[in-house]
Amino acid sequence: MSHSHSHGAEALVYLARPVARDQADYLGLLKASRGFHDPWFPDRSDDAFEPAAFQAFLESDTGERCLRHFIRRREDKAIVGAVNLNEIVRGAFQSAYLGYWVGAEFAGRGYMKQALAQAIQFAFTEADLHRLEANIMPENAASLAVVKSLGFQREGISPGYLKIAGQWRDHERWTILRESP
Repeated sequence: MSHSHSHGAEALVYLARPVARDQADYLGLLKASRGFHDPWFPDRSDDAFEPAAFQAFLESDTGERCLRHFIRRREDKAIVGAVNLNEIVRGAFQSAYLGYWVGAEFAGRGYMKQALAQAIQFAFTEADLHRLEANIMPENAASLAVVKSLGFQREGISPGYLKIAGQWRDHERWTILRESP
């Protein structure tokens, strides 16, 4: 398992649960990154960038079905993205879907790899999950590279998995288990 302090390097980012005072920073980053995210996100109306959407995001962070985390840069505590454990299922499954994004201005700096390593650690220890699944469009090379580097295994293709930019798009299904090497 990768840890945030792997290779002796100090973590550049840390995960923090969202709180009400994060609204302006979060919505600002989301708006500023809209063009960068549009190829990869489900269709969003302008309402997705309004305070009510942030309120719904916060209210969904119950730990029952979702556990949400902002990725914050250690040097200045700036929100640089988010990692979410979505659709948590307990019982015999103990699994969640991993959703994550980085703001356009923060892409390509290694923040996401560190944040996902921390999220995996959190999921398998504090959240007591057994399996995480990330579904990624085959053309999203950056996202595929980061999950591969963290030890996720490709399970297959899910045809017509999510509606992105008005079209049902295939996604590759990548998973990691708590007992993965």
